[in-house]
Amino acid sequence: MPEEKFRTEEFRVDGEQLLGKIKNLIKEGNIRRVIIQDKEGKVVFEIPLTFGVVGALIAPQLAAIGAIAALLSEATVVVEKSE
Repeated sequence: MPEEKFRTEEFRVDGEQLLGKIKNLIKEGNIRRVIIQDKEGKVVFEIPLTFGVVGALIAPQLAAIGAIAALLSEATVVVEKSE
């Protein structure tokens, strides 16, 4: 079985834009994992996404991200995408 390849992308966003950015990334698809880091680079939240996870299954994580966004002034979103 061939090894799955993936690449990472990083985005810097303000806390108030965090939830919207995550929602847009999930809509794009082919995402394996989303990691949210504070401005010092410490991992605050990590969401492993399996293929096809949408709607009600991701709603609790999005609610948690909304709460985190209220606490962060600046965040880095690291996204692992399948190739």
